[in-house]
Amino acid sequence: MSEAPSSAKVKSIRGGSAFRKFRDITYGPASLGHVILAELIVTLTSPIPGALGLVLRKKLYPFLFKQVGRGVIFGRNLTVRHGTKIVIGDNVIIDDNAVLDAKGDRNRGITIGSDVYIGRNTIVYCKNGDMTIGDRVSLSSNCQVFSSNNLTIEPDCVIGAFTYILSGGEYDYNDREIPFSLQSGMETKGPLTIGSNTWIAAHVTVTDAANIGAHCVIGAGAVVIHPIPADSIAVGMPARAVKSIAD
Repeated sequence: MSEAPSSAKVKSIRGGSAFRKFRDITYGPASLGHVILAELIVTLTSPIPGALGLVLRKKLYPFLFKQVGRGVIFGRNLTVRHGTKIVIGDNVIIDDNAVLDAKGDRNRGITIGSDVYIGRNTIVYCKNGDMTIGDRVSLSSNCQVFSSNNLTIEPDCVIGAFTYILSGGEYDYNDREIPFSLQSGMETKGPLTIGSNTWIAAHVTVTDAANIGAHCVIGAGAVVIHPIPADSIAVGMPARAVKSIAD
């Protein structure tokens, strides 16, 4: 009989009760008191529409996070996981049905700057990765932003709808002993940075370590698999710089 696959590459299968699994996935190491109060807050206020819901969530949702600044607006049906590792700046808007997930047992989590917009149905999540979203970044609706390494979106970026940005998320296709379905899916080539004042149009994919320089425009539908230099317009699959927009 062959040896069991390495635990570093294989998805963990954790024992324990259903509640323990739920607590680990949703809250991590938070205390039982925190879990109970958070469940009450979410259950009672998450689906409430209109001004009443906004006011209640503004008052109560900061308890779910490590730190929340002034003037933050929380939309309906927000999913929060490992919120004690999420920092939110001032005047942030998080629209309906968004997901903020800092899951991991050895990461710092997610830092969101001030005046950030996170659109409806957008998912911002980690698997033992870290993420920094700079001031005045706009993430449009239905985006997915993932990190199992280190992902930085620098200030003043605009990210179009249905864009997928990932730092990590690789599988080891050279490993013939462990099938993809049993691998962690968190292999990575290195950190990913989106430079400041960059416009990424709709339906773009930015893959692991495909860094984008400052002041770039990435055309709709592009697939970025290699670094893009600063002050570039890039289009295509794979995306290539086709024009310089340097001052």
